[in-house]
Amino acid sequence: MAVAHDLAPRAAQPSPQRTIGLVGLTLALGYLIVLGGAWLQGDFLLDRFGRPIVNDFVNVYAAGRLAHGGDAAAAYDWTAQKAAEIRAIGHDFDGYYGWHYPPPAFFFAAALAALPYLAAMLGWLAATLAVYAAAIGRIIGGRAGVLFALGFPAGIWNVTAGQNGFLTAALIGGTLSFLQRQPVLAGVCLGCLTYKPQFGLLFPLALIADRRWLTVAVAALTAAVLAAASWLIFGGESWRAFFHWAPISSRLLTEPAVLNWYRVQSVFALIRAHGGGEGLAWTVQALLTLALAAGLVWLWRSRAAFELKAAALAAGAPLATPYLFMYDLTVLAVAVAFLLRLALRSGFSKIEIAALAAAGALILIYPYVETHVGFAAALIVMAVVMRRACTAPAT
Repeated sequence: MAVAHDLAPRAAQPSPQRTIGLVGLTLALGYLIVLGGAWLQGDFLLDRFGRPIVNDFVNVYAAGRLAHGGDAAAAYDWTAQKAAEIRAIGHDFDGYYGWHYPPPAFFFAAALAALPYLAAMLGWLAATLAVYAAAIGRIIGGRAGVLFALGFPAGIWNVTAGQNGFLTAALIGGTLSFLQRQPVLAGVCLGCLTYKPQFGLLFPLALIADRRWLTVAVAALTAAVLAAASWLIFGGESWRAFFHWAPISSRLLTEPAVLNWYRVQSVFALIRAHGGGEGLAWTVQALLTLALAAGLVWLWRSRAAFELKAAALAAGAPLATPYLFMYDLTVLAVAVAFLLRLALRSGFSKIEIAALAAAGALILIYPYVETHVGFAAALIVMAVVMRRACTAPAT
């Protein structure tokens, strides 16, 4: 009886997996309430006049409509794309949502443009959310992983923007979760990530350092097949337009008159927002990227646990690019998921729990503060990973 009495309090404590799931579920339900309130106020899906709300998804749909009409190249022309966006939602609006993706991205844009606008946006969010939740669920395991994915704070900002953060996170999560046992599938995921190539900058270095030759080869082949297929289907003019407009768009996106620096969550934007010159901002961004590259090569050549290697690469990917928005930080869910998988075996310290909670809180308060909270959150996650890597025993 005494033994049973001593064990009763421990038996009543929820398991770590259950705790992860409960936290994720609580946050996800909170997001539904927020989105419901925004919809009632005309700030989500439909405006107060019953018209489709204007967000980033309009550029995907408009580009897809242009591709359907046999003029995919026009999506890169700012004037033609803006006109297509107005036609897509049926009313004019201030500003412009640019199409800056390489031609393989027309595959999903054209598929979505076959649907009515609101159905396309809801279908896009639902489909990419599903593959993202599946990728995170594969990393952590079971229902807890899926609920964690649904509750990760950056997800709500991806939904409100109608953006591709879920897809990017799914591809990075798929690459890393398949890498050890299914390297071909890992390569396919990485090759598909070329739709947003700035997030794949560090992957070749890490994979080559770890001699993952098959994955590298499959990724290159997948990228080549997608490029060739897009050339055949959407025309060579789409590629010529992409290469013509890419440097123009890149240059304009570094102009403060075009872009609010507080929306961009990179160290480049942080320096520009606080009065630093463009040369200084590029220098610091380059130094950070080089430091990340060196650190990842060292880590992936080491005998550190695979979870730490994967978490570092997933956390480093967004830090390495100057063009980083809050919805892109959905990819941090991949890094935290690998940390959680490791912690389910070895446990978390109180400092790590507090740090990751702080990172999540920083992402959640993004709309209410005008500063680079997303960049700070990414740095915190990377710091937790590197602390583990420097103190954990090799495997």
